[in-house]
Amino acid sequence: MATLRAPVPAAPHRTTGTGPPPPRRMPLPWLVTGLCVALPLSLACGAVLGASGLSWTQALHYLWAGLTGESIAPDEVAPYTIVWEIRFPRAVLAAVVGAGLASVGVAVQAMVRNALADPFVLGISSGAAVGANAVLIFGAFGALGLWALSAAAFLSALAAMLLVYAIARTPRGLTPLRLVLTGTAMYYGFSAVTTFMVFAAEHGEAARSAMMWLLGSLGGASWSSVPIAAGAVLGGLVHLGWSARRLNALAMGDETAAALGVDPGRLRKELFVSAAAVTGTVVAVSGAIGFVGLMVPHAARMLVGADHRRLLAVAPLAGAVLLIWVDILSRVVLAPAELPLGVLTAAIGVPCFVLLMRRRTYTFGGA
Repeated sequence: MATLRAPVPAAPHRTTGTGPPPPRRMPLPWLVTGLCVALPLSLACGAVLGASGLSWTQALHYLWAGLTGESIAPDEVAPYTIVWEIRFPRAVLAAVVGAGLASVGVAVQAMVRNALADPFVLGISSGAAVGANAVLIFGAFGALGLWALSAAAFLSALAAMLLVYAIARTPRGLTPLRLVLTGTAMYYGFSAVTTFMVFAAEHGEAARSAMMWLLGSLGGASWSSVPIAAGAVLGGLVHLGWSARRLNALAMGDETAAALGVDPGRLRKELFVSAAAVTGTVVAVSGAIGFVGLMVPHAARMLVGADHRRLLAVAPLAGAVLLIWVDILSRVVLAPAELPLGVLTAAIGVPCFVLLMRRRTYTFGGA
């Protein structure tokens, strides 16, 4: 018996000489190759650039020593530590977080069929902020030591996920509108709680740390925080890649998806769990970094079209490269002070998004 295959969303055929020209798609192999080259180069720049005054030659030497296990002189321990133990894991974590936010943005926009959706529309990030602020301001989970912040943020993100699911679920399953409305309502509710915590803080430095985390920061990055985040993002990418054809069908509407043999309710449950797990994990290690999950999927869609197989090949790489450079800028623009990542992602993302929306050939899901 023949099986139905989900069609690829495509631009409508232009039959007249009027109207905007059809969009030009960038060849996927060239784009992926370029991003695969840009990623390791960006990682190297993340290890080299900073406010410590190390030259490129010195920084690259210490980076190579860390990668190859080469021994270093005793008087080189301090600069080696800066490059290998501080800067490079921070760059790697930025790539992981950027890839996770971008890929989840693609999935969430298909899941709720909303062009304004991003990884934080489900209320998971604001839920994670409650746990993180409890640690930063009130010292909760102190018994966990260095893991207190990440553990509290992840556990509160998990609690927020369960709450959103319980409220949004109906006998017919998860519907896009209920998910968006429930996530938005929970976002404002959790944000009110975190704002109250900040105002209730007895020490100004604790409130400042909380605000820095709420706007996104990789200042606490270390090698120990990379494996968990990388594992969650990799698992999410594998699931999304496996579901790419079903995402194409879901993006066309529930009736079309059902006609093509895709169960919209079951797929939304899978996407909800996957998106929440990835979002909660990356937010736990980086704070709430906005705009990456909204801007990168749209930019990728403009370059390669609406097919989720192509989107999921480009968006994670683009998100990784983008956030590495955003983190570099956050460290060097006002060095030795550090800017929150959310400030820079908004400063970069808003004009880029306005230009994107001004393109007459672009609409969500196609051209």
